[in-house]
Amino acid sequence: MDTLTIGTKVKHPQYGEGVVEVVEEYTYIIKFPSRGRVDVSKKFAGLEVVKEKKIDTANLELNEVEQALEKILRKWSDVNEIVELGDKWVGGKLVFVPSNPNLKGKEVPIDTFFHKIVMVRDRLRVLEQNINSHPKLTDEDKVNLQQYITRIYGSLTTFNALFKDSGQYFVGEKGKEE
Repeated sequence: MDTLTIGTKVKHPQYGEGVVEVVEEYTYIIKFPSRGRVDVSKKFAGLEVVKEKKIDTANLELNEVEQALEKILRKWSDVNEIVELGDKWVGGKLVFVPSNPNLKGKEVPIDTFFHKIVMVRDRLRVLEQNINSHPKLTDEDKVNLQQYITRIYGSLTTFNALFKDSGQYFVGEKGKEE
């Protein structure tokens, strides 16, 4: 398969149809409606082109230039995606109360807890990228490992209530019990 271009519609055996948003050296970042943004290795044989988008380099659109710049900034800077806590939780606290009244409870600022949840999500994404670009794993191994990550995301959907933007939610396997 030739290198895919931004805007190409593809079909993934696990995530369904999606659109290529970013083309990197070894991976594609593909937006799947049911899964969000996923890094997929360029070597992944299970990716099927649904509708190819040809790019006329003489007439690049502003959004394509913006996407290229975003890719460069993400690759070469330490700036991460800004993830905001839902307004109703700002300044709140998480209280752990033990069932035994003789034991002391614990209070944690909810924004600290939220930051840790976001770090878990980011680290899962990095793990997913490493799996997708790993040179020694077979495509079957990659899909199997990705399914475990999807189940982990599903286990974390309870924390979606903390996010301000629903586009940043955890998404697991739809229609299946976690």
